[in-house]
Amino acid sequence: MRKLGRTTDQRKAMLRGMVTLLLETGKITTTYTRAQEVSAKVDEMITLGKKGDLAAYRAALAYITKEDVAKKLFSVIAPAYANVNGGYTQVYKMGARRGDGAETAIVKLTPVVVEEATEENK
Repeated sequence: MRKLGRTTDQRKAMLRGMVTLLLETGKITTTYTRAQEVSAKVDEMITLGKKGDLAAYRAALAYITKEDVAKKLFSVIAPAYANVNGGYTQVYKMGARRGDGAETAIVKLTPVVVEEATEENK
């Protein structure tokens, strides 16, 4: 884990907030190094959501700061990625920030292709 120029407590709180926001909205803009860390943590949370048991729910709830987002993770987001193994997020570089020149990036949840059950697939 990168230090991101913060103390341990500040770094954990920042990442928890960013992970919660990404799961809530589906997209966030931040610096590139933070985006990489958030992407890894969100992948861990979605993997917990795919397990779907009580222990996984409690572990996710211990990290995610909003209970309704944890419920959304287990009821909406994780089932959508049921047939996908990893790579739940994408990080796009956006260029340098005007104020300080920091490399910015957008983190998005990867769109899921839902296959319709047709007569041919049955």
